[in-house]
Amino acid sequence: MKLNVNQGFTFGTNINNIVVPDALRRRIATGLDYFDGVAGGQGLTPSSVILFTGTPGAGKTTMMLTLADALNAQGVTSVFNTGEESLYQVKMTAERLGLDSGFAVGEEVMVPELLKGCDKLMAANPDKPFVLIIDSLQTMNDGKYGINTNSSTAERALEMITDWCKLTNACAIVIGQVGKDGTFSGKNKLKHMIDAMCEMWVDDDKKSEFYGLRVMEMTKNRFGGAGVRFYLEMTKQGFEFVDKVPA
Repeated sequence: MKLNVNQGFTFGTNINNIVVPDALRRRIATGLDYFDGVAGGQGLTPSSVILFTGTPGAGKTTMMLTLADALNAQGVTSVFNTGEESLYQVKMTAERLGLDSGFAVGEEVMVPELLKGCDKLMAANPDKPFVLIIDSLQTMNDGKYGINTNSSTAERALEMITDWCKLTNACAIVIGQVGKDGTFSGKNKLKHMIDAMCEMWVDDDKKSEFYGLRVMEMTKNRFGGAGVRFYLEMTKQGFEFVDKVPA
C-alpha cells in the first residue's frame, strides 16, 4: 500500500514549524444535520476518504444522492459518479426524491478519467470545497490492465482516489458493497486505506423500538468521533431523522 501522504517535510522537522493550510481546517457542512452528526458533528474533513457501506436495500444510493444535492445547495461542488445505474435512472430517482439543487453527475468507470474530469470542475470552481461521491467501488477500474480487472483492482482504484484527495484537499465518499449477511465485500486492507467508514443497515429486530428504521453509524473516523448511531425513517421523499443513541 503506497499512499501519497508525504508532503515534503524533512525528517526530524519540529512539529511547531508545520503550518496547516487553512483549507484543511475548514470542515464541509453537508446541509444534512444527521450526516454532519455521524461524521463527528462538524461535517466532512477536506482531503478525507469515507467508505460508505450498507446491506442491500438499505438505501445507500438514495442517501448519497440526497447528500450530493444537500452539499450543492450549501455551495459545495458535489459530483455523483455512478457505475451502478444509468444517469436516466439516477435522474428519475432524483425527481422522486425532489432533489433540484443541480449537482454534477458522471458515469465514468475508469478512475484516471474520472479524476481528470474532477480536476476540470475544481479548476472551474477554485473557491468551492469539492466532494466526489462514487457509486460504487466495485464498478471502478484503475486501468492497469486496460478494460480488464483482477482481484486487486478495487484496492488500486481506492489507492488512486485516496492519493488524489490528499493532493487536492477534495473529499471522496465511496460506496462499498456488502453481502446479504452484512459482511463487507472487499479486502480488509481497504478499511485501513480510508479515513472513515460509515455503515447503514435496517434494524430487523422485531423487539427493537427502532424496528424497520435505517441505522447509520460511523465505525471508524480519524478526524472525529465515532460510535453514535443515527436512526432514520425512509420515505418516498428520502430520509427523516428519528433519533440518535450511543452504539
